[in-house]
Amino acid sequence: MSDLLRRSAVLGIAIAALCSPIRSPEHQVLSALPDSPSLHELDLSGSADSTADPLQFSPAELEQLERRFGVHGPQHQLAQLVTRGMDRIEPVRNNTLSQLRQLKPVILRQCRLQEVNPMLVTAILFDEIQHSKPGEGLPFIAHSGLVRTLGPAQLGITELIHQNRLPEQPSVLEVKWARNQLLNPAFNVEVLVGKIHRLKGELGLRTDQPLNASRSVDDAKAIATLTYLHNGKLDYPQRVLSYMQDPALHGLIYSSRRSRLTTLI
Repeated sequence: MSDLLRRSAVLGIAIAALCSPIRSPEHQVLSALPDSPSLHELDLSGSADSTADPLQFSPAELEQLERRFGVHGPQHQLAQLVTRGMDRIEPVRNNTLSQLRQLKPVILRQCRLQEVNPMLVTAILFDEIQHSKPGEGLPFIAHSGLVRTLGPAQLGITELIHQNRLPEQPSVLEVKWARNQLLNPAFNVEVLVGKIHRLKGELGLRTDQPLNASRSVDDAKAIATLTYLHNGKLDYPQRVLSYMQDPALHGLIYSSRRSRLTTLI
């Protein structure tokens, strides 16, 4: 890669970072992990009002989520504008769908193993891939410390700690290993599915069956909460739930290609 391309990638990362919420440095996050929460007070296990909007969180719910998980509310308006603009660029969408087709086998396999809705995983991946920052998938960017989340699902090293794949205080070599692993798309998807499964348990939800937003308001609220915890922005659940209804994503996950039969004459 030429020096000009490298500099352009770094510049793109730096500009995009200005539009992102300020987060704690990685070493602070690794040294101050939150306790495993149990949010039964959010009533996500079957007592939600059937007339309530699952995308709306009460002040008490937001306070609990912020205190226990560190999520930080709405996305900056400029970043929201950029996000909506990216959704309208057809080549970007087509490229994202192409990447998801390659990830389909690992999505279906991991979701089947961990009882997670594959459309939820696909919708999260669609959003994260489509709105990824330029050059952030390059190894030298990943190891530079300029980005805190990596791979198609935009996962941080802390998730590997939560899943006991790393010790609470990883060494420099272990951090380097973790970054390389998160850049592996298949491993990244596996960790994302594991994160959803883990959060379901911590929220008091059943982990032995997938959530289905069309089945009940309870499931829709649970999905909204899970996606909010994944991304940390209040506008994120609405995007993910809308992507879960995208016909192209449904076709990608649930359709199967059949080879055309040839007739011998």
